[in-house]
Amino acid sequence: MSTEQVEKFQDEVIIPEGVKVTQNKHMLSFEGPLGKTFKSFRSIPLKIEVTEGKITLKTIGFRKRDYSILHTARSIIRNICEGLVEGYTVKMKVVFAHFPITVKVEGKKILIENFQGERAPRTTRIVGNTKVIPKGEDVLLTGEVWTDITQTAANIELKTKVKNKDHRVFLDGIYIYEKKKGIEK
Repeated sequence: MSTEQVEKFQDEVIIPEGVKVTQNKHMLSFEGPLGKTFKSFRSIPLKIEVTEGKITLKTIGFRKRDYSILHTARSIIRNICEGLVEGYTVKMKVVFAHFPITVKVEGKKILIENFQGERAPRTTRIVGNTKVIPKGEDVLLTGEVWTDITQTAANIELKTKVKNKDHRVFLDGIYIYEKKKGIEK
């Protein structure tokens, strides 16, 4: 195998200023200006080395699958580093036609009340350190870890999915309408 092929199956991620990364076997711990987080790479077949200012990723195999795994791990690490410096924001809109929907946060749970006139609130969980702020007809999700924020948004959308009715007529729900870098208040 030539050196060009070997270089194809390794990559580096430059650690931005202000972010500190430590490694414990397959676990990477990240610490930045906006907080701390960690990510386990136990189930991802990669060799990870943390040196000063960069993280080196090397695949175990030399197939297309390994190449795609390498780039997925690289973007996960980049997103975590960017999030610890800038943060992320997802805006969601509460849409209703007849019954006014209210969103409340209790600890690590989100309560969606009066959805389609239901008596019991629909509940979903907040993933990670995501901050959920209901503001009238908007719901703001902010935090450092992109995957946690988007998973929380997906949980909210799925809880307000209308079943057994025509989706063109019953448009009630909570939907994502904006995603961006930076924490908005």
